[in-house]
Amino acid sequence: MAKICFSCGKGTVAGNAVSHSHVKVKRTWEPNLHRVRIVVEGAPRRAYVCSKCLKSGKVERAV
Repeated sequence: MAKICFSCGKGTVAGNAVSHSHVKVKRTWEPNLHRVRIVVEGAPRRAYVCSKCLKSGKVERAV
């Protein structure tokens, strides 16, 4: 599965998970992506779009 939003380009981010004892372990955060049918250049297409772009209306859903 693609880990990048088609609309805004939001992708996987890496960082540290810090425990109570302050031990740091590498981890990743992945965007909340959905595979939806959207209109791209007048034609419907399936793409991965994050929920923020869907909610804000940055992409047009194909019906």
